[in-house]
Amino acid sequence: MQRNTTSYIVAGLGVIVTLIGWYVGDLWGAGIMGFGLAHILLGILDMFRPAVKATTE
Repeated sequence: MQRNTTSYIVAGLGVIVTLIGWYVGDLWGAGIMGFGLAHILLGILDMFRPAVKATTE
């Protein structure tokens, strides 16, 4: 799987988790939403990370 595809999957799961937190509401929902928003942020940041080539010696 390509790196960019993984980033989209992580961000997409973050959207789903954030929506679940929205519907749960209350204090639990706030925690779940924060977890989902963190996944969205990390997925987006991973898209802009430069690729590093591995060298073997």
